[in-house]
Amino acid sequence: MKETRSTCPYCGVGCGVIIESEGAQITGVRGDPAHPANFGRLCTKGSTLHLSAAPATLQRRLLQPAWRAARGQAAQPLGWDELNARLAARLAALRLEHGPDAIGFYISGQLLTEDYHAFNKLARALVGTNNIDSNSRLCMSSAVVGYKQSLGADAPPACYEDIELTDCLFIAGANPAWAHPILFRRIEDARACKPELKIIVVDPRRTETAEFADLHLQIRPGTDVALFNGLLHACIWEGWIDTDFIAAHTEGFAALKALVRETTPRDAARICGIEEADLLQAARWIAKSPSTLSLYCMGLNQSTSGTAKNTALINLHLATGQIGRPGAGPFSLTGQPNAMGGREAGGMASLLPGHRDPANAAHRAEIARLWGVESLPEAPGKTAIELFEAAARGEIKALWIACTNPAQSLPDQDLVRRALARCELVILQEAFADTATAAFADVLLPAASWGEKEGTVTNSERRITRVRAAVPPPGLSRADWRIVRDLARELERLLRPGLPSLFAAEEPQQLWLEHREATRGRDLDITGLSYALLEHEGPQQWPFPEGAVQGRARLYEDHRFLAAPGGRARFIARPFAPPRDETNVRFPFALSTGRLRDQWHGMSRTGLLGRLFAHESKPLLRLNPHDMPRRGLKDGDLVRVASRRGALNLIVLGDAAIAPTQAQVAMHWGEEFVSGRDEQGRALAGINALTQSACCPDSRQPELKFSAVAVHKLALPWRLAASAWGPAGHGLRALMREFDYAHCLPIAGPDGREGWRFEAAQAAAIAPPLMQRIAELLGLQGPGVLRYVDTRRGRLRLLRLDETGTHLQGLLTLTEGAQEGAWLHELWREAGAVAPHGRRLLAPDVGEAASGEQDPTPRSPQVCNCFDVSEARIRAQLAASPGAPAERLKTLQAALRCGTQCGSCLPALRRLVGSTPCEVTA
Repeated sequence: MKETRSTCPYCGVGCGVIIESEGAQITGVRGDPAHPANFGRLCTKGSTLHLSAAPATLQRRLLQPAWRAARGQAAQPLGWDELNARLAARLAALRLEHGPDAIGFYISGQLLTEDYHAFNKLARALVGTNNIDSNSRLCMSSAVVGYKQSLGADAPPACYEDIELTDCLFIAGANPAWAHPILFRRIEDARACKPELKIIVVDPRRTETAEFADLHLQIRPGTDVALFNGLLHACIWEGWIDTDFIAAHTEGFAALKALVRETTPRDAARICGIEEADLLQAARWIAKSPSTLSLYCMGLNQSTSGTAKNTALINLHLATGQIGRPGAGPFSLTGQPNAMGGREAGGMASLLPGHRDPANAAHRAEIARLWGVESLPEAPGKTAIELFEAAARGEIKALWIACTNPAQSLPDQDLVRRALARCELVILQEAFADTATAAFADVLLPAASWGEKEGTVTNSERRITRVRAAVPPPGLSRADWRIVRDLARELERLLRPGLPSLFAAEEPQQLWLEHREATRGRDLDITGLSYALLEHEGPQQWPFPEGAVQGRARLYEDHRFLAAPGGRARFIARPFAPPRDETNVRFPFALSTGRLRDQWHGMSRTGLLGRLFAHESKPLLRLNPHDMPRRGLKDGDLVRVASRRGALNLIVLGDAAIAPTQAQVAMHWGEEFVSGRDEQGRALAGINALTQSACCPDSRQPELKFSAVAVHKLALPWRLAASAWGPAGHGLRALMREFDYAHCLPIAGPDGREGWRFEAAQAAAIAPPLMQRIAELLGLQGPGVLRYVDTRRGRLRLLRLDETGTHLQGLLTLTEGAQEGAWLHELWREAGAVAPHGRRLLAPDVGEAASGEQDPTPRSPQVCNCFDVSEARIRAQLAASPGAPAERLKTLQAALRCGTQCGSCLPALRRLVGSTPCEVTA
């Protein structure tokens, strides 16, 4: 067995992993105890990485280059050489006819820095366009612009160690318990070592992070600027500001003071929907604590006021002097594994390498000189939403999309799909074949994935880590940088005949050295780093200039903001503005999107594993329980949730963590997992059919966190449910659009088997040919299939036993009106024996099991993914466990092992400890 040190490909924490492999197969993964980001810990997603690379997943990989002769036709395989020659000719022709700005590149924060460098050079130096942007525009661009406006540079000033050193932790618009679990383990450890640590959480939902806090400010969605200005008002008029720091190291305070004078704590509390006393308490802790550290993420960034929210939070740190020292500072948490590296490499329309500005002629000249070209394009590049708006208008003729899935992840899916349909040439560079975007692609370029790539990434604390390949890419897939390089060499023959190649690199290290040179003398200078140093000394933080012996853990310790004019930080005065989308009588709910604990983005990788759906096994719309009765809703009903842009049919669930008149859906649910049709029979396109493309004017980041929606109950009496072990789900997914509602998810069995669960609902009877197709996919035709049919009552039941005849291999149930057969699907999922149920397997449900029979207990929600521990088992153990909460938690962990491995379930365990009484006497 070979072991390879690398990095997790999920969130921006940047956890080190050790990959175990045998030959060409990844067989295991564990946390790297030597990596300073995680010290060996991994969350549920990271600890299952090897399972997402199992041989069974190859059926979902893109394994060879392919080209579609026409949209809707099957893609035909081509060799790399033929495809590159053909693609280069097509791009050159489009450029000649329409100009370089008719070509756009939409890339990803999951690419490596070397990949970013190659794409940036291709777009700007060869094609001659600034139309290159990243899906980091959806996640980090407001943080980038906020740092630049306030501090002069896109440079997070704090580090992970500050979590242990702070006295007050202010978490705003972030849920690290789910989004950054390994950082949350550090928060838990910090609280255990320092019980006096104050934790404040700002979030419209009562998340597991909020439950852990001393003070939860459950503000109305989108009111963060009002809150921060109200906090600053309190700090100023209570005398809690650092006037010496303000005078010596900042500018613009007078204008800000005049602005926030109008936002009294009482007014701010009213706007935000919180108690004035709570606001004042938060202000006191933030200003008066010896050190205050802020952690913030998408709740601030994904907003039409995203930059204003960021700068308003930074204002608090500047006014109170809480920056540039251990345990203090505004710390933006990165959403993707290399969003930071993409910012360093200039892989966005508004950036050039080395934190340069494409609008600055001197900056353009510096990069042109480094790259060996006469000049770089001057015209401003289009950002993510602008790219697709231009494509929908017919201005962008070719879109090259890499390592991202805009037909799932971008807001306003109607716009996105019109853009992809109108674009003359859509190129998709991707590892997985069945993403929503793949259906729109003319050209498919198979890319290497995690465990198959070499390069570097930078995490949230500016720490650069080597990414190493443990196995070769499967089939004909290639590293992203190499795909770009090979095409660029073909294109050079047409656009730069006879000139030296701009793409001479033969290995990723050469690209990284070019990138390194672009940082020389800049705020992020890494000229003192090398692949060799990263190999032998481990991950390093920037800046790390030539001659340095180590990187800098935190910035601005001398209070000199060198990248800012005059070396002074700047207060930014922005008034509160409400979200662009307005709730009203027609659209009374404020919808927000968020994450599931065990899933990642569009789920093209995590969605392969049934065990990662055990914590939440269905796409759900969550409402406050008090909002449901007046609309005639109860848990489990199907509803249509509709915005001004689109709709989605979902199952509704009451959740007290959601405030009244608010709604929440996980961001991951695209058409690959949940679908259906509207009243006109048009297919529904996932959750981002509802979200809006309105953007922050400064950062151009869309407002994914706020959409005004209506919720109406659906009458879909025909209910179908199908379950089977094996790969049937891949075929079932293609049928989801045939129903008014459908979802299709993988399921993990207790014996480690992987299967699929398909559920659908329809207003009218399901056509026999469609039923036949489903039965064929499930292997429920021919001899050996057990059947129950009641055409009068509209009921059907098909069962197939496994080879031993003792367990269910697959089943399908169809009912009209009252749902039946749920117990059978539980029996299948738990691999229960069929013998005790006898003839009841094919008998109509009558509400009670026959004498001597017992229904399988409905599956309790999973809490611990690592050891598959359910809520029911946990509550049963706690009922017999007396003592103080900490003692009960330890007893629980010792008995069931839950919370002892990755720790992702610890917040849920603490909540259960607090809500489950002990039924025995100590």
